Amino acid sequence: MLSVVIPTLNAAELIGPCLIAVGEADEVVVADGGSADATTAIAEREGARVIGCNPGRGAQLAAGARAARGDWLLFLHADTLLERGWRAAADRHIARQRGKAACFRLRLDAREWQARLIEAAVAVRVRMFGLPYGDQGLLVSRALYDSVGGFAPLRLMEDVDLVRRIGGFRIARLPIAAVTSAERWRRDGWLRRSGRNLACLCLYGVGVPPDRIARLYG
Repeated sequence: MLSVVIPTLNAAELIGPCLIAVGEADEVVVADGGSADATTAIAEREGARVIGCNPGRGAQLAAGARAARGDWLLFLHADTLLERGWRAAADRHIARQRGKAACFRLRLDAREWQARLIEAAVAVRVRMFGLPYGDQGLLVSRALYDSVGGFAPLRLMEDVDLVRRIGGFRIARLPIAAVTSAERWRRDGWLRRSGRNLACLCLYGVGVPPDRIARLYG
């Protein structure tokens, strides 16, 4: 059984398309951090099981994992749409590499050349360092997830924290795109947003607490 876990907070404009894209899942759990818009109503209308929990992506993902019934978990952001064929790719991975987690290939929903450059840089980062971010989705067995301690209740860098505990050598790359919103890059500027993301990763790597990094991330 494959459960998709999606954290939400005021994601009414995003959650519908995201849930439609993962319609082949056996179960979808939306872990909502207290939305004041129509997020939960839309999620329930699309057949997801909604649970309320404290806000903060790490805490929401952990709560969603506890509520999910699947022996495989797919953690996904609400602003990410999986391409058609994702379930077949996930099933092949589950059948062949049960001891490994997996991520999808990042694609931004933008036509600008800067988006293609960022996608290429992410592919290199994942290939060389085994370090996907949460916007690529993370497919992991319940057994492996539990063995490394699951998501920590972090406001930021919860994805990096978990991936580092899993280990890059245990993360496969699936040939399906996770199409992610480029809104932050458009809002902040392509170079500035990419530089800020890299700075956050470096600060986390030298031990700066995630709560402090969150002020820089914006």
